[in-house]
Formats: sequence, C-alpha cells, structure tokens
Amino acid sequence: MSTARPTKLGEAPKYAIVIFVLFFAFYPLFVMFCISFKSNEQFQANPWFFDSPSEWHWENWAVAWGIVKNYIANSIVTAVISVAIGMVMVVLTSYVLARYRFRGRNIIYYGIIASMFLPGTAATLVTLFWLIRSMGLVNSLWAIIIVSSAGGQVAGIFILKQFIEDIPKELFESAQIDGATHLRQITTVVLPLSGSILATVAIMKFLGVWNNVMLPLVVLRDDEKLTIPVGLLRLEGEYVKQWGEMMAGYAIASIPLVIMFLFTMRWFVKGLAAGAIKG
Repeated sequence: MSTARPTKLGEAPKYAIVIFVLFFAFYPLFVMFCISFKSNEQFQANPWFFDSPSEWHWENWAVAWGIVKNYIANSIVTAVISVAIGMVMVVLTSYVLARYRFRGRNIIYYGIIASMFLPGTAATLVTLFWLIRSMGLVNSLWAIIIVSSAGGQVAGIFILKQFIEDIPKELFESAQIDGATHLRQITTVVLPLSGSILATVAIMKFLGVWNNVMLPLVVLRDDEKLTIPVGLLRLEGEYVKQWGEMMAGYAIASIPLVIMFLFTMRWFVKGLAAGAIKG
C-alpha cells in the first residue's frame, strides 16, 4: 500500500479552483472601490482599475457619506431590534417544540416548516401593507421591525430545535432537581450550549433585515426614515448617474457588514458546523 504524499502538482487543480472562486468573489468589490474614487469621465475611460492617486476624487466619499449616514443609522436600529426580538421568539419556540409534549405539537412544527415554501414578501406585500396601514404604522420604522421580527424564523427554529433535542436530558433533569424553572433552564442550559448556533441565526437574520428592499420601499415615505437599501437608490439620480458617488455609497454601506462578519466569523463557522452535525 503506497503511503506517498500527494505532490504539489497533484494539488494544483484544488488551488486553481479556490483562486477562481476568490477572484470572482472579490473582483467586483475591487472594481467598486476603484470606481468610488473616479469622476464620470474617468469611469468612462477606465472603469476597471485605479487611476493615479493624485487623481482620486475623495469628495465622492464625503458626498456619499452625507447622504447615506442617516440611512445606515436607520438600518442599524431596525436590524438590531428585529434581531433581538426575533432571537427571543426563535429560542422560546424551539424550546417549547423540543421539550414540551402536547397534542398538536407535530402539526404546529410541520406547519412552521411548511411555511418555508410559501411565497416571500413580494407575494404577500398587499396583505402586509393592509395590515400595517390598519395598525397605523405606515411611514414608521416600527412597521419594518415588527414584520422583520415575526418573519424569517423558520430556519432558526428548525436548527435550534434539533440541537435542543440532542442536549442530554440529564442536564435538564439536574436543573429541575435544583428547582430551575423552564426559563431558568433556557438561560443556564440551552443558551450556553447553543451560542454558536444562535450567533449564526442572528447573523443571517441581521443580513436579511439589512438587505430588505421591498417592504421599506413601499411602507416608508419620509427621506429621513429610509433604510440603506432604499436610500442607496437615491444616489442613482433621475437623469445623470454619478458613478463615483454611487459606488462610494455602496462601499460605505458594506463596511458595517464587513466589520460584523470579521468579529463574528468564528461563531458563524462554528454554528454552521454544529447545525450540520446536529441537524
């Protein structure tokens, strides 16, 4: 039986595939940053690479920041509150479905799972808008928060429920002997063990709320209440597109997401691995 190690030449296709994927993942970002420092004339002449640093138009970033800073603040507020409320709903629902035994439990669970296959926001937009208007929340960030908090929880419930069911029952029994209530069991048993999974679900939820375009576009009216995806549309202009300012705005809008991912990447990877194993 041969024990020879694979040669570097034999591993070349693997590296080629990785380089190929990374190139197509990061080159659009590179082009975005290139264009963000250009005037329209420079963009028309050379849209693919940086010009000389002496010809960079830093004012594009200043103009873009002046436009999008309020939109970013609105998006952060709506995303953070929506994630906080949504995670409470995910944890409580998953715990009840995993630990309680009651009539109709499976029907409720499979009904939640089946909702994954229902049309998204675009298909239910009329119904959502009617509900929001009846609640008097048109042109309010709370409309986005309420809808975002209640929606998009299915994947998190599915993953976390499977994880809770795999937690040794002895841990819960020990907590019950010590007089712990169900809420206490959640905080002392479930949350410490499922931190990476919860982090992954929270990140995915944050990205979903942050990138939501359709609902804020329909519900919000005042410019100072717009979220970043809708606000970025204002950078395009009605007649003339300022490409440098547009790309600077998109670059600024991506910075909070990049920072969040850099600080949470470890938990995100652990959560994906744990969800795959437990699920």
